[in-house]
Amino acid sequence: MSLDLDIQYVKGVGPKRAKLFKKLGIDMVKDLIFYFPRDYEDRSEIVKIEDLIVGEKQTFKAYIAGSAREVKTSRVVITKIPVKDGTGAVELVWYNQPYMKNNFKIGEEYIISGKLQFKYGQLVVENPVLEKSEEDLNLNTGRIVPVYGLTEGLTQNILRKVIFNALSEYLDEVEEFFEEEFLREKGLMNLKEALLNIHFPKDEEKLARAKYRLKYQELFLLQLALFLVKKSVKEKRGIRFRKVDIKPFVSNLPFKLTSAQMKVLKEIILDMASDKVMNRLIQGDVGSGKTIVAAFAMYIAAKNGYQVAMMAPTEILAKQHYKTLEEIFKGTDIRIGLLSGSLSPSGRKEVLEKIEKGEYDVVVGTHALIEEDVSFKNLGLCITDEQHRFGVRQRALLAQKGENPDVLVMTATPIPRTLALILYGDLDISIIDQLPPGRKRVKTYVIPSSMRKKAYEFAIKEVKKGRQVYVVCPLIEESDKIKAASAEIVYREIYKDAFKEARVGLLHGKMSDSDKERIMEAFVRGEIDILVSTTVIEVGVNVPNATVMIVENAERFGLAQLHQLRGRVGRSEFQSYCILINYSPSETAKKRLEVLARTSDGFKIAERDLEIRGPGEFLGEKQHGLPEFKIANLFEDIDILKRVQKDVESLLEEDPKLERHPKLRQVLISEFYDKVKDIILN
Repeated sequence: MSLDLDIQYVKGVGPKRAKLFKKLGIDMVKDLIFYFPRDYEDRSEIVKIEDLIVGEKQTFKAYIAGSAREVKTSRVVITKIPVKDGTGAVELVWYNQPYMKNNFKIGEEYIISGKLQFKYGQLVVENPVLEKSEEDLNLNTGRIVPVYGLTEGLTQNILRKVIFNALSEYLDEVEEFFEEEFLREKGLMNLKEALLNIHFPKDEEKLARAKYRLKYQELFLLQLALFLVKKSVKEKRGIRFRKVDIKPFVSNLPFKLTSAQMKVLKEIILDMASDKVMNRLIQGDVGSGKTIVAAFAMYIAAKNGYQVAMMAPTEILAKQHYKTLEEIFKGTDIRIGLLSGSLSPSGRKEVLEKIEKGEYDVVVGTHALIEEDVSFKNLGLCITDEQHRFGVRQRALLAQKGENPDVLVMTATPIPRTLALILYGDLDISIIDQLPPGRKRVKTYVIPSSMRKKAYEFAIKEVKKGRQVYVVCPLIEESDKIKAASAEIVYREIYKDAFKEARVGLLHGKMSDSDKERIMEAFVRGEIDILVSTTVIEVGVNVPNATVMIVENAERFGLAQLHQLRGRVGRSEFQSYCILINYSPSETAKKRLEVLARTSDGFKIAERDLEIRGPGEFLGEKQHGLPEFKIANLFEDIDILKRVQKDVESLLEEDPKLERHPKLRQVLISEFYDKVKDIILN
């Protein structure tokens, strides 16, 4: 199919330029056609020279009124060309581009776009964009002009020309996958027209309709895939867990559940009592008590004679869960095992045998749990922690270790509900929106870099009281390109200066797993007073004695991420502090960080973060296993999403396997093969 043709064969590309396009993720013709503009400039209104306004970008038509002049200074060659239109005259100006003087003939008419300025005692337009006015198609002037994301070596003019060539030659290969009737009913532009108008819109109205169609399509396909997955799970016959007396377990706990925990627990108990497979997400802020709720589900499963697998993203977190569960289940007959990558071959063999024989009721582990040689005797419940660190596929691999087991997913990453419906459209959502009583709020301060020394002096006072400190940096090592504190530099600084008398550790992602484990274990045991780290400590580490979190270059982090980091302190009865050091002079950066000083509600923070930074950065690069949105914006396009969800539900009610929509079925399979192949291909 010519849409899969290598980009180098498009007119205007070739092998050398193809390498530049590939840097933008454009490998084939299809990628080029679906490489949407990031912005637009309206150059459609053509103004007379006498009506031009100084300081504004405008478009006008004029003819070359004289020969080019060159002015040479010690540093620059200035090329000037006079143009007129009958109502006035201006000069076009270029810097260090002497070849421009040979490009024009007196009398030629051009459409010119640029900003009018008063310089050198006259009206000038510097570095204008211009095209001959007799050309049939003006791509750069006299219209609404697309503005694309670029890489070094590619200009807007090149990209516009190449995309225009691709549309001219290959647009007919693009196939519409919505039925005619559906397009009419939903007021959608057809796909070919939408692609033409997203790149080279005829007018504002056509551009708006093209954007709507392509956003609708993107959200529709994703929701369709997720709804199909959810529906297939709901249709599976699962385990009907019988009622269990939980009094012995409850009486063993040293605290009472919050009303939010009770509400979520009731939802889980109802799910487990049903013969449908449970597929539930528990969202709760750091410290809201998700693990204890999960432990209730484990108890029910174990008392029904089933095994439980709990998967965590790191060994540190897996070991922590193992210790926490040992404490929770003390005094009960629940047997707990740990399977992690650092076990010796003989130790691993022994754990695997016990899992297979059913000698463990609960097995906690890392990705090691989904390896081929792990075999459960009777797996009835799968739990994944910090779900955003695992893809949908890994969750499914764990579930395949049993016969349609119930699935519980936990995340401490607060995600606004609207976004959670997209990310976890295949899950039912429960939210623990209440912290246990007695937790002291972490005092949060945003300070300028000039107060950095004071922050470190404060940290030393806390160390002298017997407390521990985290110092988080955005980089591992020093960088020429990014002006930000690196963990290695801060570590050396701390050793030499502020923290000479303290025991300091360094932790970052480039270290081997065993070194990371060793450092983290030492911090947990209290053998390190100050841990200098990158964001590897963001998730799950529990050190109640740590009371200070200092974040260097806090302006470089997302709010939701900073909130996660803050959650590493405030885990005991001691007052804890989070100090965000802001190196940016921008008032916006300061205001953004102050959101954290004002609220500790992770969901409010996440909403604000999503609004400020958009979904791409908010979610992190591809960590959710979702396709990247090319045009939809999850914050701005919630109304379209709500419409899409209704339309998807209606469509699936009428045609559950998409048998009457073969083209739509085909597109869905090509876009979401891993998610839907078993559902709509059987």
